[in-house]
Amino acid sequence: MPSVLIEVRRRYTTEEEIGLMEAVHAALREALKILPGDKNVRLIVHEPHRFAFPPARPQGEFYTHISIDLFAGRSLDAKRNLYRAIVNNLAPFGIPADHIKILLREITPENWDIRGGLPASEVELGFDINV
Repeated sequence: MPSVLIEVRRRYTTEEEIGLMEAVHAALREALKILPGDKNVRLIVHEPHRFAFPPARPQGEFYTHISIDLFAGRSLDAKRNLYRAIVNNLAPFGIPADHIKILLREITPENWDIRGGLPASEVELGFDINV
């Protein structure tokens, strides 16, 4: 049940925006083994002057920040696989690997409300968070 926010500094076509969102979701499915229908991905396009980026990045218009809230429990290997998959999946959009920042925020299942007011710790999720 990861919740993803992708923030960019440039405009993309509608098809590219959908592609960016799908690229990140595909990486989550691959690395974290989430279900295909478990999709909560948002994209925000900032005006460049409202989104500062590290000055050492020569193509600032491609700077991309990805925040992912997810259940705690994934292994370091799964996280490494996720980072690599996201970077690889965004390369076709011209986004340089060193222009992508990924922030994971791990939340324990009892602190995540899902399915009608129940904590995730009391619900059968349909997938294993210990990957």
